[in-house]
Amino acid sequence: MTMTIRALLATSALGLLLSAPARAEDVVIGLATAQTGALAFADQPSLAGFRMAMDEINAKGGLGGKYKVTLDVKDTRSDTGATVQAAQELVAEGVKVLITPCDADPSIAAGQISQTAQIPTMTFCGTTPTITDAVGDYMFGTYPADNGQATLLAEYAAQQGYKTAYILKSPDTAYTLRLPEYFADVFQKKGGTIAGEGTFAMGQQDFGAEVTKIAAMNPQPDVIMTAAYEPDFPAFLKALRGAGVKAPILGSDGIDSPTTTGLGAIANGIVHTTAGFPADGTPLGDFYAKYEKATGAKPETVYVATGYEIPYILDAAVTAAGTMDGPALRDALANLENVPVLTGKVTYKGTNRMPIRDITLVKIEDGARAPVETATPDAALVPAP
Repeated sequence: MTMTIRALLATSALGLLLSAPARAEDVVIGLATAQTGALAFADQPSLAGFRMAMDEINAKGGLGGKYKVTLDVKDTRSDTGATVQAAQELVAEGVKVLITPCDADPSIAAGQISQTAQIPTMTFCGTTPTITDAVGDYMFGTYPADNGQATLLAEYAAQQGYKTAYILKSPDTAYTLRLPEYFADVFQKKGGTIAGEGTFAMGQQDFGAEVTKIAAMNPQPDVIMTAAYEPDFPAFLKALRGAGVKAPILGSDGIDSPTTTGLGAIANGIVHTTAGFPADGTPLGDFYAKYEKATGAKPETVYVATGYEIPYILDAAVTAAGTMDGPALRDALANLENVPVLTGKVTYKGTNRMPIRDITLVKIEDGARAPVETATPDAALVPAP
């Protein structure tokens, strides 16, 4: 082959490369999440929704139209140590984004590893408002924060005319400790009185002593508020109603679970927070129908939907950044404003990377949930983290 022919062939090949459409780049998102253990009730459905959205986005060319995503999922077994190990492995593999569990302690521990590596990190539904500050500027929440949930619950309690409240908390996690404390703060600002408070150890099944104390109160509290979740919440509720205490119960998003609605008549009247309600004709309602058609089963919890929202939040950020480079993606996420998702709109701009978004109150009756209200908490009332 002569040099002239070789040169012509090389020139032709270069022309083809330059004129060919850009191909999607392959990237990996790592998920260190609790697919077994105590947090699985939230992390399992979150992952199912996340996978569904990522498949849709990949089918359209990937994040930002050019980054096809492969998921690397590691089960943390609801254990902080296992979460740290999973995060270390995923960071070493070079993931572009890290997703952490629906709990503060493992999310903070994992986030501190990805922070050093400048990898944007998002918790599935961790709600403790100090998660992001405890880690750094690469850590983002996605779900309504505890202090916002508590504010909406306290406002509702005041609207119902409740004057006294009893709070039950556990020092074992920031969620079970601080959320009732945030509630107490706002309830008192609204003119209410905390008539008493109690504590429990997570995983305890005997609430006899605590319930005896509540039953002996005279007068009885107008309402009882707790951020306990399964298996603690069902055990507490059964003991409470078994002792004849009839005070209404206010709970948080941790009891947005089929376990709660499956408790029967003793769960009637419970009001709790959640990220949204799938009313007919709403984007969330349409998603529930789509999910059922795709899987053959209705979503049992809104965590499926909030997990589904996260890839679309990432897609908005990657589109804005034009890259998945860590610092640029971090900056794009931090400046997102009014991103439409299934449950409303999400804004990070002007926050500590815990999003501003609507919160829904639902009421349980006869094994089903009904919406009470959807609102953004009054910022003037929301307690500082």
